[in-house]
Amino acid sequence: MQTVDRINELKKSRNAIILSHYYQPPEIQDIADLVGDSFELSKRARDTEADVILFCGVCFMGESAKILSPYKTVLMPVLGAGCPMADMVTPAHIHQLRREHPNAIVMTYINSSADVKATSDICCTSSNAVRLAKAVPNNEIIFVPDRNLGAYIEKAVPEKKFILFSGYCPVHNNISVDDVALARSKCPGLPLLVHPECPVAVSDAADFVGSTSQILEYAHTSKHKELVIGTESGILHMLKKQNPDKKFHMLTNDFICPDMKKATLDDVLNALEHMRYRVELDNETIEKALSSLNRMLNT
Repeated sequence: MQTVDRINELKKSRNAIILSHYYQPPEIQDIADLVGDSFELSKRARDTEADVILFCGVCFMGESAKILSPYKTVLMPVLGAGCPMADMVTPAHIHQLRREHPNAIVMTYINSSADVKATSDICCTSSNAVRLAKAVPNNEIIFVPDRNLGAYIEKAVPEKKFILFSGYCPVHNNISVDDVALARSKCPGLPLLVHPECPVAVSDAADFVGSTSQILEYAHTSKHKELVIGTESGILHMLKKQNPDKKFHMLTNDFICPDMKKATLDDVLNALEHMRYRVELDNETIEKALSSLNRMLNT
């Protein structure tokens, strides 16, 4: 309790806000001012009047907050909380794809580095990707880095041509139709909710496909008292808080992102106490990446 009290004191004295992704440990979600998915947290980072943003997530999220609020101090509670999928694509990949497909727009999943955002035309999240793909005027879309989310969008927007990069989330990509079949046998008749970072065969076999926020909304409004969840296990904390009368089963017990679980309350305290670890980006990268993020937020 002393740690939580001290964190709250430092939040006030430093005019800080704590943002947490749904995949963070429960105790960090509980101390946060806002728990959300990438889209919600991106908007809050842009709109907050706080001087300090402590982003409890992975590195690309802290970078996005810095891009949207370049004059604010953005902190991460730990170093090395990365995203393997984000690391799979580089600006060089995008430049090559542009040369091969000169009429295509580059749509980049927010799970990407600042450098990649800076070479893109528009960003998206899993919650708005289909809408944005329909809204952009181009008939050809280069989608990076997630091939699974890209394939899901491609099926939803058949009128456009997609060039998909080969990246993927190792945690979601490991899920198979065999896992779905096993879950169906153990939980017959229960709706299966999955994230579009899962392989398309898994998405096709699910009852609902959506972002973390969309999964939460579906679960909350569903008449079913038991549901099967197909995304990172950190979402269970919010699911249980919002739906104490419902029971949730994980599609598989291996749904854990180690990078999302690196931070502790002590790390949050130390970040505010010592004002570390600061997200720093050069002005040119911020300016170029801001264009793609703003286009997402304003479309």
